[in-house]
Amino acid sequence: MQFDLPGLQQLMLTLGEKGYRARQLAEWLYLRGAESFAGMDTLPRGLRSSLEERFVFSQPRVLHKRTARDGTVGYLLELSGGVKTEAVAIPSRKRLTVCFSTQAGCALGCVFCATGALGLSRSLLPGEMLSQLAVVAADFADVRVSNVVAMGQGEPFANYDATLSALRMMNSPELFGIGARHITVSTAGLVRPIRRFASEPEQFTLAVSLHSAEQRVRDLLMPGLSSQSLDRLREALLFYMEKTARRPSLEYALIRGVNDSQQALASLLAFCRVPAPGFHVNLLTLNASGITLGLEREAMSGGAEETPSEAQGAEGRRKPLSTPSAGSSPPLSAALPTLQKAGPAAFKRFENGLTAAGVGVSRRVSKGASIAAACGQLACRSVELQEL
Repeated sequence: MQFDLPGLQQLMLTLGEKGYRARQLAEWLYLRGAESFAGMDTLPRGLRSSLEERFVFSQPRVLHKRTARDGTVGYLLELSGGVKTEAVAIPSRKRLTVCFSTQAGCALGCVFCATGALGLSRSLLPGEMLSQLAVVAADFADVRVSNVVAMGQGEPFANYDATLSALRMMNSPELFGIGARHITVSTAGLVRPIRRFASEPEQFTLAVSLHSAEQRVRDLLMPGLSSQSLDRLREALLFYMEKTARRPSLEYALIRGVNDSQQALASLLAFCRVPAPGFHVNLLTLNASGITLGLEREAMSGGAEETPSEAQGAEGRRKPLSTPSAGSSPPLSAALPTLQKAGPAAFKRFENGLTAAGVGVSRRVSKGASIAAACGQLACRSVELQEL
């Protein structure tokens, strides 16, 4: 059973109960981690019996938990039907952040991301997203979940309605009470959902995985988005900023010999040349994904790699990936099958260039890499803590 608050309210009306019972039921399901309807002792016995007769009770099962020295905790979770996904808790001195999944696996196939190698099992229900917060909250009993990021497994905007329902329950004062500006959706850059997101009333934060402002490079790094252009993405982000007066973040993982050149920086600066409030660029360290890339065989040779149709979502029909021309630069094709993080000089060059151009920039500290819980590493593996 997985419902958002409006759905639970409608259910209560159907069962002849008062509307406030929906909030009580939601608290049991998503805050208290109830293990059965029978144990929900603030609900009338008749209501509990009705729920048991109508629904199968299901809560995520923690299959594996690993803790890094920096305090990051990774959770491998089993959902209904045996589907597996992951959540990550990132504690700091002032806050507790939960990186939660919106899908089990992912269909976009970004070549630097271990989740993309899994393919998509299915999209998650709103309650399955909330349950990830409940697992973390139970583990950190003395610390409140203060920030959440839809940056775990999956593409949030390929599961738009369920994700928004979950975000609203996370934001609800009756449940987790997390401020909207402390709730971030990280998308690979699906254009139409970004425009739709601009019209939502809440002030949720938007982050977009860019990783290259050169079309050919981005298509190779993120083949699931090769059907839509950087021009369209930029237009959608301009629409978002005009509509919301909020500044989206651009995620940029610096990869040696791929997107860290002076030309790559010039292209990024051109992409960021927009009116206020402008973009903020997060420079990321590429994390080892533990997967072997098949890009040389598939994309570079013009194989039958497929990409999801944006109109039909990540689970829709697919179209072939466009193949680079015969004049593609050898350094790029040589670098892609063995991606390596860029060195300190590249980070400094990008930081200086963006700052000089008046673009906000920060370097994100990667946490949880030693337990395969950092960005790009979520692949449903039971990984023991190991020194790097």
